[in-house]
Amino acid sequence: MAQEQNLDLVEISPTATPPVCRVIDYSKFKYEQKKKTRELKAKQTKVVIKEIRFGPNTDDHDFAFKLKHAQEFLKEGAKIKAYVHFVGRSIVFKERGEILLLKFAQALEDLGKVEQLPKLEGKRMFLYLAPKVIAPPKKVAPKEADKAKPADKAKAADKVAPKEKEAVTAEANPADEAAE
Repeated sequence: MAQEQNLDLVEISPTATPPVCRVIDYSKFKYEQKKKTRELKAKQTKVVIKEIRFGPNTDDHDFAFKLKHAQEFLKEGAKIKAYVHFVGRSIVFKERGEILLLKFAQALEDLGKVEQLPKLEGKRMFLYLAPKVIAPPKKVAPKEADKAKPADKAKAADKVAPKEKEAVTAEANPADEAAE
């Protein structure tokens, strides 16, 4: 049958009982498979990890400067790998490094979430942050009254207005009603 149609006989599932074969154009089949894999690769998002380095004695101004950069990275959608690098004898101040990283995480809690709490590995203490996923605002369908033309709304207001005027004048002059 394949030779009659000038196509190829391709074994799709050799382990099935009985084996499954198809009569198709093999070169076209391979092309479509490559095309699908290219589309899948294009849809994938690459995770960008930005590193921010601190020392155990990082001052407030330096901290604020690095915090500002971290906020920009999170807004762009990148993950952050913040770490405190202990050099020489500064490893004695592990607590300072942990406090610094926790302060950093707390300052960024509105933009990012902590993936991994501070953890000491060798001479570095790491903290991983990922951007929070913000759901796009849902579109609310306008009500029927809102769809009406502005001219129609004005006419509707004129119809209601005379009744309201009568009620307002009656309330404003209770003495006149008592005299009648």
